[in-house]
Amino acid sequence: MAFEEKRAWITVLVTITSYAAYLAVVLGRPGSVPLARTPYASALVWTVGAAIAAAIVLHVVVAARSPEGAEAKDQRDREIHRFGTYIGQSFVVVGGVAGLVLAMAGLGQFWIANAIYLAFVLSALLGSAAKIVAYRLGFCPW
Repeated sequence: MAFEEKRAWITVLVTITSYAAYLAVVLGRPGSVPLARTPYASALVWTVGAAIAAAIVLHVVVAARSPEGAEAKDQRDREIHRFGTYIGQSFVVVGGVAGLVLAMAGLGQFWIANAIYLAFVLSALLGSAAKIVAYRLGFCPW
């Protein structure tokens, strides 16, 4: 397995785990507080920070266990990385537009922040999935 494919798998694993943890914290808060008034900011910051730290640690561990492939990138790896990044960035645009629409509709910060966070999560998942599929099924950059 190519090192870049391992990185894509790490991104999928960390993204799903951190977003699930965020949802568990926010949706699992006790009380009769409406969802839009649920405190979410600290959970969002902590899960994003933990996801970044976990991804860095896992990348270092994987690079240490197979150092021969950690630095090697050929043309195919660069093309697949670019392809996956372009695919994933579509959800960043969707999230930005969704945030604008929610703000113009007068919805609260909770909904805007969560729509944008979900867009980042979907962007990471879609981009990584595109890379994994390209590595597994082949990639033809035409």
